[in-house]
Amino acid sequence: MINSILGSRSRRAAAVTLTGGVVLATGVLASAPAQAAEPGWKAHRVRVVSAPAPSIAAKGGFVMNDANGASLYTKAADTKRSTGSTTKIMTAKVVLAQPNLNLDAKVTVQMAYSDYIVSKNASSARLIVGDKVTVRQLLYGLMLPSGCDAAYALADKFGSGSTRAARVKSFIGKMNSTAKSLGLKNTHFDSFDGIGNGKNYSTPRDLTKLASNAMKSSTFRTIVKTKKYTAKTVTKTGGTRTMAAWTNTNTLLSSYSGAIGVKTGSGPEAKYCLVFAATRKGKTVIGTVLASTSSNQRATDATKLMNYGFGKL
Repeated sequence: MINSILGSRSRRAAAVTLTGGVVLATGVLASAPAQAAEPGWKAHRVRVVSAPAPSIAAKGGFVMNDANGASLYTKAADTKRSTGSTTKIMTAKVVLAQPNLNLDAKVTVQMAYSDYIVSKNASSARLIVGDKVTVRQLLYGLMLPSGCDAAYALADKFGSGSTRAARVKSFIGKMNSTAKSLGLKNTHFDSFDGIGNGKNYSTPRDLTKLASNAMKSSTFRTIVKTKKYTAKTVTKTGGTRTMAAWTNTNTLLSSYSGAIGVKTGSGPEAKYCLVFAATRKGKTVIGTVLASTSSNQRATDATKLMNYGFGKL
């Protein structure tokens, strides 16, 4: 009897010796492999820790994988806010969607465009009254220096109606129809350039989706990644003029590796906005920050979000 008890204890002790240090996730003891019997060996669980989401100064932000629309980051992504000149993404989108568009068609610069930017203290492409500029040049003037005079000229050219006011109203109508067709449920425009009248708003998510769609146009892609552009125009006397070079207000094109666009915006209500995109190793992230605290901070916010987005792809 004593021998039986001692034998039982010995077998239990041996079992503990063999299994010490090997514990499955379920808590059940398991037999150790031969090499696991070495002194000091212990099993460890491996825990993968993802990078924390960045903190940004902007009140709203959104980043997505441009390939499939998968969300990579959100901050008040569906809150409606004033968009400033990021509105001009839609202005360009509507122009480029016109049937039988001739990018080399000439548009005569009107005094009304010049008076408008003066009255609004708006950003300008420095168009000269009487000059004949092409639609292509107006798109560069719209997207690089964020010219509100170029935006007005495009709205006047591609709207419908017998008066300038009617044509502008028609063009803005096209902007809203396009927003609806793209499923941008939290977006509305009441201006062609972002200088709104209380009903010009969008969200980080909607603007990002709009930009992603606009980037399907090769012309749009070429324009928004251009750092500088010089236009030669025809003067009202028939001569030619080389305009001062337009510099893109999107500083990320020079500071962020792989940056390919898209558009800045600012204003008293909008604060500082930026729709951005970058491609690295064949992968593209695209996103938006709204209501940041300065022009430098919006670029910093966007840089953080793109780094974070690429880290999740």
